[in-house]
Amino acid sequence: MKGNYLKFFTKKHYAKLAFLLGLCVSVFFFAYVLSHELRQGKLTISFLDVGQGDSIYIESPVGNHALIDAGPGSIVLRRLGNELPFYDRRIDFVMETHPDLDHSGGMPSVLSRDDVGALMVSPGNSLNKQEQLVERIAKTEEIPVVIAKRGQVVDLGGGATLRILFPDRYIEGGDTNDKSIVSELIYGKTRVLMTADEPQAVENYLASLDGDNLKADILKLGHHGSKTATGEALLGYVKPSFAIISVGKDNKYGHPNKETLDKLAKFGVPYLRTDEQGTITFVSDGNTIAQKK
Repeated sequence: MKGNYLKFFTKKHYAKLAFLLGLCVSVFFFAYVLSHELRQGKLTISFLDVGQGDSIYIESPVGNHALIDAGPGSIVLRRLGNELPFYDRRIDFVMETHPDLDHSGGMPSVLSRDDVGALMVSPGNSLNKQEQLVERIAKTEEIPVVIAKRGQVVDLGGGATLRILFPDRYIEGGDTNDKSIVSELIYGKTRVLMTADEPQAVENYLASLDGDNLKADILKLGHHGSKTATGEALLGYVKPSFAIISVGKDNKYGHPNKETLDKLAKFGVPYLRTDEQGTITFVSDGNTIAQKK
C-alpha cells in the first residue's frame, strides 16, 4: 500500500507540485521587483551600519545606485545585500572620500564583485597603499576613475545630483582626512551634506566660501563625531534637521565625542547613530525628507 501511494503521488501530482512551486517563486519574485520599482520617483539614502567607518548607499528616483565609501571591510557587501535588489548588482557611481581603511577597507570587495560604472577618488593620494590597491582593481575591472574637484556635479538621474564642494585644488601629501571629499546630495528642495572626515579647519573654509548655501536637511557628521570635526560655524550655516553619526559600538576612539554631542544639543539638532539604530534610511520626494521606519 505504501509503495502504491508513493508511486501514485509521483505520477499524478509531481507536475502539479512543480507548477505550484514555480508559481510561488514567480509571485515572490514579482512582489520583490514591484516593491523596488515602487520606490522609483523617490530618493533613498541609507547610512549603512558598517561598524567604525563610513558607507552611504543612495538610490536615485529612477533606480540608479551610488555608494559613498565602503566601510572598514567586507561587511559592506552584507549591508548592500539588504539594499540592492538581488537581480541587480549594478552600482552606477562609487565615491571613495579618502583612502583611510575605515572608509575604503571594503572598497576592493565592492569593485571586484559589483558592476561599477565609475569611481571618484580624492586627489593627491597616489603614494597611499590602499589607494594603489583600489586603483589597481579599478584598472583590472576597467572602471573609469575620476579625480574629485569642487564644482563637479554627478547626475544620479531623475533630478537627483551629487555636488562636489571640496577639495577645490590638487593637494599633494599631508593628512588624508584634510582632503576628504565633501559632497552635497540634492533632490528638489531637499539636501544632505556629507563631510567625510574633514577637520574643522576645512569646515570653516567651506563656510567662508558657501555660507548660507550650506543649508541642508541632514548633516552626516565629520569623522564619526570626533571633536576634531563639526564646528559651530558649520552647524550655524547648515542648520540641519537631523545629524547622522556613523560609528562603531564601543569603539576605541570614544566616538562620538561628548563635546560634539554638546554642540548638537546647543544648536538643537537631534542625532541618530548607526551603533544604536543600525542602518539609517531617509526617503525624499523632492519636497520633504523623512526617516524610513
